[in-house]
Amino acid sequence: MKKALVSWSSGKDSAWALHLIRHEVEVVGLVTTVNEAFDRVAMHGVRRALLQAQTDSLGLPLWIVPLPWPCSNEQYEGIMAALCRRAASAGIDAVVFGDLYLADVREYRERQLRGTGIEPLFPLWHKPTGELARAMIAAGLRAKVVCLDPKVLPVSFAGRDFDSAFLSDLPAGVDPCGEKGEFHSFVYDGPVFRNPIPVSVGEVCERDGFVFADLCHAGQAPDVECQA
Repeated sequence: MKKALVSWSSGKDSAWALHLIRHEVEVVGLVTTVNEAFDRVAMHGVRRALLQAQTDSLGLPLWIVPLPWPCSNEQYEGIMAALCRRAASAGIDAVVFGDLYLADVREYRERQLRGTGIEPLFPLWHKPTGELARAMIAAGLRAKVVCLDPKVLPVSFAGRDFDSAFLSDLPAGVDPCGEKGEFHSFVYDGPVFRNPIPVSVGEVCERDGFVFADLCHAGQAPDVECQA
């Protein structure tokens, strides 16, 4: 059986990709890029402590990839090339991605892995996103919206649960899985989790053109200032 890492964003698509492929490959770890300046998951703005809570519940090792801020594309590619060398030396055969249908994103990942000996796997590829979103929810996947693009979604969607009501309320033209960057999520329970992660929504703030909902463990005081 192939040994694989999962490209783990902390969101629903990577969690569902793990769920679908876990019986086809031996998943030996999760790879997550973390913004060094804020110590949070890149793009999603999720606290490292919550990321660690996810991996503890999943029972899988976490491979954190620190990214400088700002990070040029050249820097990013150099960092990821080093990651590929590390993975290959550890006997990793594949990396699992939660991409859905953006061909340019898939082509970029395939190009970056070409010649490394590591195969990219896309278990969600071209699955209809409306059906996919409903299947996730029906199977017990639970997630909160932690980042959104205010140009396409009202700020009030930040911090909401990814559930049937959320899907019903989405404006026309917004992908049900947010594949075009409309929103990003944090998964706190689901088929692959040993136990749910209790979370509460703290401050909602805008940064760099996106709106972030700051999550923390339920009962834990949020930061004074949102640093997503």
